[in-house]
Amino acid sequence: MSTLKSLGNRYAMAAQEDRSAPRNRVSIPASLRASGSKGIQTVVNDLSLSGFSAASINRVHPGTIVWLTMPGFESMQASVVWWEDGLIGCAFEQLLSPIIHDNILNRWCNDGVYQPRG
Repeated sequence: MSTLKSLGNRYAMAAQEDRSAPRNRVSIPASLRASGSKGIQTVVNDLSLSGFSAASINRVHPGTIVWLTMPGFESMQASVVWWEDGLIGCAFEQLLSPIIHDNILNRWCNDGVYQPRG
């Protein structure tokens, strides 16, 4: 158990350090599902290697496990870090690989248009 806690603490520290990494402004329609709940439609507002923020009308408490699904990508597990005024901030369970991060950004233009891969 202490090994898992140690890994969690290291991830939390890395995620906080990574907050200095670029947070890319995006507008990606997605689905967000809290553990034990139905999914809701949302829009991802920014994305980094360690997490994202998105619209969430309903309050979601910090520590809640959620799954984010964006078009063309598998669901990604995250934990809620904060909720305020209809926005939610989440940290990915595992840091996104730079390749996946860049792939997501390349598929979405600044105007929010999905660019499907052939």
